[in-house]
Amino acid sequence: MSVGVGVIGAGMMGAAHVRCLASSVEGAHVAAVSDVDRARAEAAAADGGGARVYDDPLELIDAVDAVVVASFDTTHEGFVLACLEAGRPVLCEKPLATTAEGCLHVVEAEERAGRRLVYLGFMRRYDPGYGEVKASLEGGGVGRPLLMHCAHRNAFVPPNYTSEMLITSSLVHEIDITRWLLGEEIVAAQVISPRPTTLSAGGLRDPQLALLETEGGVVVDVEVFVNAQYGYDIRCELVGERGTVSLEPQVEPGFRERFATAYRRELEAWVGALDGGPPFGAGAWDGYAANAVADACLTSLSTGRRAAVEMAPRPALYR
Repeated sequence: MSVGVGVIGAGMMGAAHVRCLASSVEGAHVAAVSDVDRARAEAAAADGGGARVYDDPLELIDAVDAVVVASFDTTHEGFVLACLEAGRPVLCEKPLATTAEGCLHVVEAEERAGRRLVYLGFMRRYDPGYGEVKASLEGGGVGRPLLMHCAHRNAFVPPNYTSEMLITSSLVHEIDITRWLLGEEIVAAQVISPRPTTLSAGGLRDPQLALLETEGGVVVDVEVFVNAQYGYDIRCELVGERGTVSLEPQVEPGFRERFATAYRRELEAWVGALDGGPPFGAGAWDGYAANAVADACLTSLSTGRRAAVEMAPRPALYR
């Protein structure tokens, strides 16, 4: 039986999810699309094979089996809570909410529901390269992890990109992948700003260097440089007591090209979980944890000092 998926948001990411679900993911079909721009929703619905267009996203939620939320960041929390209220499984693009407090609202609502219905679009967990790094670590190939070196480089970003967005929109992926690879929470962070590039919009603090400390004592450094000019370049080297393992170099024009396989595998895993398959990857707690660490990074960016990560106790549902 094919799962009828409704997609809220038909912009760049929503439209890409519609095309992928329609062309590359077995066991699901695009049943409905909603967007504030009806023409954009109609175009995406056509790409999805003639899905129904809804002006009201809440009506869409009631009409489908499962939901993908790819709308504006500020709408995510409300739509995900509506999905929980309706008992609909939901795959939400990051962020889960724009604040850690908002993420906690989702965590608490899901805990009251008593089952995991919320999954978050941290697609790097499904990238083959990161999978090889994790397999090497878990197989003992590099020994006990000590350090991790990462870089997150964009060729350029829009003029409205802010210094804080280097953390909340870019670094947040390294925050999640650190937690996933190492299996540890991040307990402190410091963000250092070197002299800025002259090739970005005025006042942007770009690049930035983040130092993340895990509860087990691993230190992770992340260079975030969003006006690197030459391409989209994601790097990761894990250093252990017996060796190192790294992502293979892969420079692409943008994130959609670099992580095309990961996005497809993410949707495949989600649909598989809906049909009784193994549990899917990042969930509501992961969204909350990433926001909590990002908050510490923002504090450090503004103060210039190391900041502790403040997190609520992890509920039993996510242990």
